[in-house]
Amino acid sequence: MKLLKKINWQKVSAFCNKISILLQALGCCVLYFVIEAISRHSFVQAWDFMTSRPWVFLYNSFLIFTTSIIVYLFRRRTLIRVIIGVLWLLLGTVNGVILANRVTPFTGPDLKLLSDASKIMNNYLSPTLLVFVIIFLVIGVILLIWLGIRGPKFSGKIHWPVNIALVVVTVLAFGGSTKLALEKRVLSNYFGNIAFAYQDYGFPYCLGVTILDTGISEPNGYSEELMDNIIKSEGDKQDTQMEKQPNIIFLQLESFFDPEQVNFLNLSEDPIPHFRQMMKDYSSGYYRVPVLGAGTANTEFESITGMSLHYFGPGEYPYKTILKESTCESAPFVLKSLGYSTHAIHNNEANFYSRKSVFPMLGFDSFTSEEYMPDITDTNETGWVKDHILTDEITKSLDATAGPDYVYTISVQGHGDYPTEPVLDNPEITVTGAENREKNNYSWEYYVNEIHEMDNFVKELTDTLEKYPEPVVLVMYGDHLPTMGLETKDMANRYLFQTEYVMWDNFGMEKQDKNISSYQMAAEVFDRIGIHDGTVFRFHQARKNTKNYQVDLEALQYDLLYGKKYAYNGKSPYRKNPMTLGVLPTVIDKVEKISDDTYSVTGENFTASSRLEINDEMLEDTRPVSNTQFLVKDLDLKDGDKVDIAQQSNSSTKRVLSRSAAIIYQDPNVEDSPVPSTQEPQETPTDTTDN
Repeated sequence: MKLLKKINWQKVSAFCNKISILLQALGCCVLYFVIEAISRHSFVQAWDFMTSRPWVFLYNSFLIFTTSIIVYLFRRRTLIRVIIGVLWLLLGTVNGVILANRVTPFTGPDLKLLSDASKIMNNYLSPTLLVFVIIFLVIGVILLIWLGIRGPKFSGKIHWPVNIALVVVTVLAFGGSTKLALEKRVLSNYFGNIAFAYQDYGFPYCLGVTILDTGISEPNGYSEELMDNIIKSEGDKQDTQMEKQPNIIFLQLESFFDPEQVNFLNLSEDPIPHFRQMMKDYSSGYYRVPVLGAGTANTEFESITGMSLHYFGPGEYPYKTILKESTCESAPFVLKSLGYSTHAIHNNEANFYSRKSVFPMLGFDSFTSEEYMPDITDTNETGWVKDHILTDEITKSLDATAGPDYVYTISVQGHGDYPTEPVLDNPEITVTGAENREKNNYSWEYYVNEIHEMDNFVKELTDTLEKYPEPVVLVMYGDHLPTMGLETKDMANRYLFQTEYVMWDNFGMEKQDKNISSYQMAAEVFDRIGIHDGTVFRFHQARKNTKNYQVDLEALQYDLLYGKKYAYNGKSPYRKNPMTLGVLPTVIDKVEKISDDTYSVTGENFTASSRLEINDEMLEDTRPVSNTQFLVKDLDLKDGDKVDIAQQSNSSTKRVLSRSAAIIYQDPNVEDSPVPSTQEPQETPTDTTDN
C-alpha cells in the first residue's frame, strides 16, 4: 500500500497517454487471443493458432485495432475502448456458444437473429448459463454507466487534424494490409468450408467477410444488351419434347464418397459394393461440389437451381441470405410448368438450414421432414435417423399424385461429428492406416460402417424403383467429403471438392460417363430426357465448355437474383409456392369418449411429433399410440370444444410447424348438439430459426 501511495499516478497517466497507441495495439492483441480461445473452446488451441499463423493473428488484431482507433476523436476514451472491446468479446462469445451447439460458426446473416436475443439464448444456453449471462450483462451495463459518469476523461488538447489523419491513415493501412494478405495468400476470399475458414483465418476477418461480401457483385459491362446477347447465345436449342415424362429423383447422400480414394486407409472389405457396381452399369463419374466437410445446403442449392456458388461471397449460404427474401429459378419451378409435382424429403428437422422457409421459394409443393415421418426411432450411435426409412417416403411421394413427380431427397445418416471413442461393438468393416487409434477404430471405422449401411439403402431403393410401374431417373451423389481433416495429398484423385454420382434409371437410358459439377447436373438430366426449359438450364445445355461460359454464367446469375432481370423482361415469373408440410395431410376423423376419463382421437398420418390441441392450447404430454389414434386420459371435453393436431418441431424451438383441420367435439349427452364440423388447417408463422 505504501508503494502504491508513492507512485505518481499523474506521471503514469501522462506516460500512458504518450504510448497509448502502443498500449491499445497490445490490448487488441490480448483481446483477440481471448476471442479465439472462446471460439476454439481452448486456450491451448488459441496459442497454437497464434504461434503457427502469426501473420493471420496480427492481421485480425489489426482489424480490431482499426475499429477502435476512433477513440482518439473522443475525450471519454476509456469508455469508448470498453464499449468496443465488450462488443468484440460479446460477438466472440456468441460464436463460441454457437459452435458448441452446431458445426456452422456465427456469420453475418446470423446477426439478424440477434434482434431476438431471447430466442437465441433459449436455443443455445442452459437455464444455469442463462442466469450467469443475465448477471454478466447487468454488471456490464452498470460498469458502462459508471464509466460514462465517473470514468476517466482525456483532459489534454485534442489535435483534430492529427487525430483525424491518424484515423484515416489507420483505415487506409488496414485496407492495404488486407489486399497484401490476399495477394500473398495469408488470407483467402473463398471459403470451401466456412468452419475450416474460421479456424484458418480467424473469427474477426471471417465475420467481416460474411457481413460485407455477400451476394454477387455487378459484372463489368452489365446491361440489357449484354443479357440479350447471353440469352441469344443459347442458340436454337430445341423445345422440350419428351416421349415420356419420367419421375425425376435426386438423392443427396450425406458425406458419402468412396473411402478407397483415401491413400492411407486399409479396409477389410468394400463398404459400397452396390454403389460401385451401379457406377459400372449406369452413367457415372465425379461430382464436383462447392464445399468440403460441411455445407450441405450449398451443394443442395447448386443441384436444385443450376447456379454456381463460386460467384457468391465467401462462405455464403444463399439459404440464409437471398432465398430468405426472394424466389429463384429452380428445377421444381421449371418442372411444375411441365405438369410435374415437386417434393422435398429430409430425415432431419424441418428447420435445419431454414429449409421450411426456403423450399417454398424454390417451388416445392410439399416438404416431408422427420416430423412428418411415421417412425424415426431407428437412429445410429450419434443420433441421426437412418436413411433406409427414405425408401417408403420416396415411394409415398411418387404415389401421392397421378402425374410425374420431381423428388429431391436429402439423407442424414452419414452426418458428423464422428466419434473419438469406441461406439461399435462388432463393426462389420474394420479400418487401419489412419494416424492414430482414435482415427482408425473410432472415427473412420464408424464412418465407413455408416456409409456401408447407406449403400445397402441405395440397393433397397433401386430394387424398389426397378419394379415401379412408371419410368424413373434417380441421381445419387455425396454432398461433400466427411469432416475428417483430409488434405489433397491424402486423396488418390488429388482433389477434395468432389464425390461420386450415379444416374440410375429403370427404362434403359444410354450410359454416358462424365465428370460434372453439381450446378450442371439438373441441366444434364433434363437434356437426357428432352427437357429444354428454364433460362439457367438452357444456358448450361447450350454453353457448357464454350468460350466465356463461366463469365456469362456469373452475369446471368447476377441478373436473375440481384439485377434488373433483363433475362425475364424485367420481372421474375416465379412466386413463392404454397407448400404443404408432409406429402400426406394429418387428418382427424373422429373424437369420442370411450370411458369416464379417456378420449379417443382417430385419424390419419399421426407421427411422434403430433400433439393434441384443445381450443388452441397444446396438451404437451400427449403422444399418439399409433399412426391413427390418440388415447388421452384425464381429459374433460365440453360440447363444442375445438380439437386439432399440431405438428411440433423436433428442434429446440419446439414451435408448431403446421396444424390439421380442426374438428368440433359433439357431446352425445347434450341435446341439440351441433353437427360436428371441421375447419381449414390453420396457417402457422414460418419458423426461420437456423439449427
